[in-house]
Amino acid sequence: MDGSVHQDITVGTKRGSDELFSTVSNGLYIMSTTANGNDSKKFKGDIRGPGVPSRVIHIRKLPNDITETEVISLGLPFGDVTNLLMLKAKNQAFLEMNSEEAAQNMVGYYSTVMPIIRHHPVYVQFSNHKELKTDNSPNQERAQAALRALSTSHVDTALATPSPVLRVVVENLVYPVSLDALCQIFSKFGTVLRIIVFTKNSQFQALLQYPDGASAQAAKLSLDGQNIYNGCCTLRISFSKLTSLNVKYNNEKSRDFTRPDLPSGDSQPTMEHPAMAAAFTPGIISAAPYAGATHAFPPAFTIQPAGLTVPALPGGLASLSLPGATRLGFPPLPAGVCVLLISNLNPERVTPHCLFILFGVYGDVMRVKILFNKKENALVQMSDSTQAQLAMSHLSGQQLHGRSLRITLSKHTSVQLPREGHEDQGLTKDYSNSPLHRFKKPGSKNYSNIFPPSATLHLSNIPPSVVEDDLKMLFSSSGAMVKAFKFFQKDHKMALIQMGSVEEAIECLIEFHNHDLGENHHLRVSFSKSSI
Repeated sequence: MDGSVHQDITVGTKRGSDELFSTVSNGLYIMSTTANGNDSKKFKGDIRGPGVPSRVIHIRKLPNDITETEVISLGLPFGDVTNLLMLKAKNQAFLEMNSEEAAQNMVGYYSTVMPIIRHHPVYVQFSNHKELKTDNSPNQERAQAALRALSTSHVDTALATPSPVLRVVVENLVYPVSLDALCQIFSKFGTVLRIIVFTKNSQFQALLQYPDGASAQAAKLSLDGQNIYNGCCTLRISFSKLTSLNVKYNNEKSRDFTRPDLPSGDSQPTMEHPAMAAAFTPGIISAAPYAGATHAFPPAFTIQPAGLTVPALPGGLASLSLPGATRLGFPPLPAGVCVLLISNLNPERVTPHCLFILFGVYGDVMRVKILFNKKENALVQMSDSTQAQLAMSHLSGQQLHGRSLRITLSKHTSVQLPREGHEDQGLTKDYSNSPLHRFKKPGSKNYSNIFPPSATLHLSNIPPSVVEDDLKMLFSSSGAMVKAFKFFQKDHKMALIQMGSVEEAIECLIEFHNHDLGENHHLRVSFSKSSI
């Protein structure tokens, strides 16, 4: 409830006891600051509960450096914002909408899609107050200036309705981002009809079409500036000047979910050149509300129409269906959190080495500890929080030794080694100096070859004397089924091998990565995005 807030408008320190707010005619009235500059104030709540609809919205848990424009932008998709009160010391704000209906749409929408401002989830509810009454105190000047700058009277009406097409640029692309991943992230805000991904000026970009501008506006407000992975792969979103996308092929570069009959083509972006050229010019970056402020916002997790499904993503991307408080789908790890707790392991078969190899596909594993009294649980320490995020997102739910992996963040900041003279039966291992780390070199090409677990494995560092039958026999020796095999045409040091299942492929990767093939060649095994 917001009825007993007591804090300073602009600074974090409490000052004297002059009352700055008083309730006048059931509205929130902001009195001018006293001559000595004291800004203390308190609210006198009214008798209504915070669930009763009101034009005034109470917003809590705002980041410390929040701006007036950012708060106003939360309300603009739903209608005109007629007043604003910032309470920065309490990380709160009050927003007055032009109608109760607009306020109801706003609260209803944000109850299903939690708004995120700079990695902070913020909380939106009805205020006890029916209106805000502000005077000309210095503390209100910034708020009023921001309102004037963003009001509809200052916006070209032609720009008031945003395009249903978004232009998405992924900056700081440390890890690969696929068309499917973008679809699943953006489908939280409405049905994704069409999408095209491409690289321009060395930047990975996408054009993505919703059925309406409201969905595009909601996606832009929630996702712009967010990281897909912790600390990298930052989304920069603007409205495109295009109003529709023309997709000719369904493949990993373009997709039209309304036309499942389209051919796969040659994986090239397939829009006509003039339209594509228009898409590259800066889009309409406007905070203007769309005309009419919608009544029916899409649910947080939209079910695609029958037959038009976004392909399900493996492992961690399933986390995109977590409840609304989780942003993007990859919950951000706090800086420095790099220890994962793995549970539901098979205690008869799991070893530190097996976890080192498997988790090492997604980052450099420093230490592994299988818990002495509870061997179905283990701690894995990665070299940084981004690698921990990547391992958690790709391996959660995967099958290992007949069990489904459960992965969460550990409360531990590092894995402790046993004290000297205290052996723990080899359950704790230090791999910090291992030669098998895949990501030691900055900018290693391994960063661009990170894929979810798949039944097809990529093999490399194969010596010339080793032939197809040798490798098939090696992988079959584990009891797994080899379904297909293919050397790379131009380079016989590399090959693809397809196992009977993803689980078999995981176990073969663990068993045969770094296997000595002779001639000083140790086999390198990773998951492939291709199939044979």
